[in-house]
Amino acid sequence: MPRREPDAAVITWRHRGLLLHTVPVLIRRESPEDVPAVRAVTAAAFAKPDTPVPVEVTLLDALRVCADWLPALSLVAVDEREEVVGHVVCTRARIGTAPVLGLGPLSVHPDHQRRGVGLALMHSVLGAADALGEPLVALLGSPAYYGRYGFRPSTEYGVTAPDPAWGTYFQVRTLTAYEPALKGAFAYAGPFDDV
Repeated sequence: MPRREPDAAVITWRHRGLLLHTVPVLIRRESPEDVPAVRAVTAAAFAKPDTPVPVEVTLLDALRVCADWLPALSLVAVDEREEVVGHVVCTRARIGTAPVLGLGPLSVHPDHQRRGVGLALMHSVLGAADALGEPLVALLGSPAYYGRYGFRPSTEYGVTAPDPAWGTYFQVRTLTAYEPALKGAFAYAGPFDDV
């Protein structure tokens, strides 16, 4: 059997005992020209046979036009052909009256999943949020997946989920500006209430 030479664009590395194959991507701020590609990536990432337009696409559209949209925290991953293959966004949220961030959606095109794109997007958006002096990021998602980025159940920090049924799926990640006195009820940007 002929031996296949590794693809020059694929990087192989170990992370937590796993052998990972990644494709180099550039993480940058989303530009207005990226919006159609971001919508397409989000639609592909969250596609379901019975839903023509995933709710995450509608949510992104609504977030983009609300006052809580933070352009500096809407990031895209582009591949070597400069095509958008992933996206992540943090929007303004609150704990009581204190400004914090809500993360999501995080989208990676199915053709690029399990290649480190989500990892790169998460590290980039958390680093950007920290550099901007944000104290905390919250999200609703898999504890197994998001735990690797330092997210913990919100109750460990005295932060109450918008819906108590979310339990350990509602998580927070503290950043450098976090103060332990930051506790209370979490509220996402308005469009999340319509999801």
